[in-house]
Amino acid sequence: MTSQTIAGIDRERLDAVMLREQRRYVAAHPKARAALNVSAGHWLDRVPMHWMKDWPLPFPLVVDKAEAATLTDVEGTRYDDFCLGDTGSMFGHSPAPVAKAIRRQSERGLTYMLPSKEALKAGELLTETFGAFRWQIATTATDANRYGIRVARAITGRPKILVFNGCYHGTVDDAFVTLKDGKTAHRPGLVGQLHDLRKGAVVVEFNDLTAVDKALAKGDVAAILTEPVMTNSCMVLPEDGFLAGLEALARHHDSLLIIDETHTQSSGYGGYTRVHGLNPDMFVVGKCVAGGIPTAVWGMRQAVAERYDAHNATREPGFSGMGTTLSGNPMQFACLVATLSEVSTPEAFVRMNAGAARLAEGLAAVIDRHRVPWHVVRVGARVEFICAPGPLKNGTEAAAAHKPEVEAAMNLALLNRGCLIAPFHNMMIVSPVTRKRQIDRLIAAFDDVLTTLLT
Repeated sequence: MTSQTIAGIDRERLDAVMLREQRRYVAAHPKARAALNVSAGHWLDRVPMHWMKDWPLPFPLVVDKAEAATLTDVEGTRYDDFCLGDTGSMFGHSPAPVAKAIRRQSERGLTYMLPSKEALKAGELLTETFGAFRWQIATTATDANRYGIRVARAITGRPKILVFNGCYHGTVDDAFVTLKDGKTAHRPGLVGQLHDLRKGAVVVEFNDLTAVDKALAKGDVAAILTEPVMTNSCMVLPEDGFLAGLEALARHHDSLLIIDETHTQSSGYGGYTRVHGLNPDMFVVGKCVAGGIPTAVWGMRQAVAERYDAHNATREPGFSGMGTTLSGNPMQFACLVATLSEVSTPEAFVRMNAGAARLAEGLAAVIDRHRVPWHVVRVGARVEFICAPGPLKNGTEAAAAHKPEVEAAMNLALLNRGCLIAPFHNMMIVSPVTRKRQIDRLIAAFDDVLTTLLT
């Protein structure tokens, strides 16, 4: 009788390695443990945000500082940081132009509900970088997606948003649906969910144009909301012709196409939309767009803006349901200008893509050498190793490819070897300031962990 295996790894060996790595982590982090024991109890569940417990660690890492592509904890241990705030610091921690902009703006006011010269410049740079949209600003991409959805519903008079099974668009209510027995259903585990999400959303599989066409043909879908690549899961790439097909179907059925590039900015200068020549009606980007300062932007094509202007001219006066007091503050605009003009440059993406290619090739070579049924996916500067064969086609396949126990062991073991990757999935980002030696150390650590798991 053979032992059970998970993703090609013997279950007993996996458990033994995980236990050893947990003990190694505890022994290496006495200061973090002590600090948490003293002060963490003031926070609900002992962390400021619940997802800080999603790291597969005995207790959270406590950070002292971060710079470039390196993070240092309270023990004084330095890590090669490939998580980079799960994209929020994709261009490196505290890029010098952004830090300078923060210092300068901090002496000129932090918020005042009026535009500044930097705000006007930021609009020009957004169009120059991402394309001809009429822009608005938000604090998070979640907010930006919500606002885009409101506009789409307002100008089409339709109630529903089409999303893809397994999608991620922040905490937008309409996206928390899944396919169950071929029908739209609430995702399990939602907290305090009151209204029926099926009244405002329909979900189909990614890469299935036939299903999209069938859903849009009912005439009640205001917009398709999608990432050009499925992320925040086991990454799923669009098949040839899929995104062009979405554009065509949206036009044919008088629905809008909203592209959320919050994660796929990694694709290159101007994001996946610019690199691959997409033509969405609306565009959303967040996380790292202002170098790490909480900022998101959303825009609409001129034709959509004109329809929205017409709607606003006839609607009753009152609050639109969009906008927050601290969104549009001058610090956001100062950091947007610094990032778009000096940090997120075409030259930066050349370096990022070269480094990510080096990482992806190195990881793939290790997987091939160890003959495990895994694969590697890269979208520009974003790289993922997936503990299952590929390529993956849709959200259902991505969910099946997810191997939490193996991923947890890999994540913890890599951290114990000085390499920090994202906790929610096996995602790694290469920044413009990531060094080749950091990439090579990650590849070597990945090789060492796999060797340990397989012997």
